[in-house]
Amino acid sequence: QVYKGLDIITNKVSPQEQRLCRHHMISFVDPLVSNYTVVDFRDKAVPLISYIFARDKIPIVVGGTNYYIESLLWKVLINTKEKASSVPRPDSDRKVELEQLDSAELHRRLSQVDPEMAAKLHPHDKRKVARSLQVFEETGIPHSQILHQQQEEEGGGPLGGPLKYPHSCILWLHADQAALDARLDKRVDDMVAAGLLEELRDFHRRYNQQKVAENRQDYQHGIFQSIGFKEFHEYLVSEGNCSPETSALLLEKGIQALKQVTKRYARRQNKWVRNRFLKRPGPNVPPVYGLEVSDAQRWEEDVLKPALEIVESFIQGREPPAEPLRMEQDEENKRSHRVCELCARLIIGDREWAAHTRSKSHLHHLKKRRKLEASGRAGGTVGDSGDTETSDEDGSLPVP
Repeated sequence: QVYKGLDIITNKVSPQEQRLCRHHMISFVDPLVSNYTVVDFRDKAVPLISYIFARDKIPIVVGGTNYYIESLLWKVLINTKEKASSVPRPDSDRKVELEQLDSAELHRRLSQVDPEMAAKLHPHDKRKVARSLQVFEETGIPHSQILHQQQEEEGGGPLGGPLKYPHSCILWLHADQAALDARLDKRVDDMVAAGLLEELRDFHRRYNQQKVAENRQDYQHGIFQSIGFKEFHEYLVSEGNCSPETSALLLEKGIQALKQVTKRYARRQNKWVRNRFLKRPGPNVPPVYGLEVSDAQRWEEDVLKPALEIVESFIQGREPPAEPLRMEQDEENKRSHRVCELCARLIIGDREWAAHTRSKSHLHHLKKRRKLEASGRAGGTVGDSGDTETSDEDGSLPVP
């Protein structure tokens, strides 16, 4: 929502609602800027929060993108732009340049300068590997070392530095999955009815059409990575160059893709809240209060009234009437490394490994291997010399 344009696709707050309460950080970045980062967001938002506090008001951070909220709550980011703050921003940054390299080469470079960070990151995760390389190149300090320094600060913990605002609380609006899915489907239909296609056509014509013609389209950075824009790429670039029937099919394909990716993103948001806010180890975690929004008709009773009571309790320094959500600490090792030699894949994390060993592709390779072993034993029981072959010497790959 920081970018100008695409107001419908990004679900920006309406002008009517903005008149009820002052909003910040909306529609102020040029849509062609591709290197606006979470660090830029934090550096603009933190002074605004201080300004709001100075006027004896309460800042309300609204999500959205939970990684951006984390950047305001904890000291978790590394600013590599401080040295260059006095010079104009370049059109592209070093991280974008690094992402153009081959994944294996990127990971090899990181292994040389920061082996600890390289061991934590999957070789195919180009964005994170490139970011760690950028941190080293622009600071001269390994990324892992800077993270350790943050964690060792007073009030820090395993996932980052100290909590910036000790008297914060988090209100998590959550809904039954079926109700949420139906609501998200309706939201997409409402967006189409509100003029989504006209907005996309206009934005594509002004900002994207020339890039597509020159084959330099990038859906990985800036506003072009917004959910909804790339889903209609085929429809936008073929409109006027295909039959009405084909155009209608591409339009429906885009609408259905937008519904699917929106629901998938909502699931990731909920998973992030559970993993990063509820399971976060250490004392520097604000309380999280769950508010049930499955039934929109009960907004007053289930959301507004309890939310006001919780916030008023915090302002007055007393215990809220509601209990914060609690989850048992997860003993899962999210950084474990295992290589599945059957599938020639590197798997990071206990949960991912468990899922991989149950996957169709892994079971297929396992079944195929066992058939080869059985065939080898049957055909090689008696060799030319009369010696008996053993399964330990058939050269097959071990079962992970």
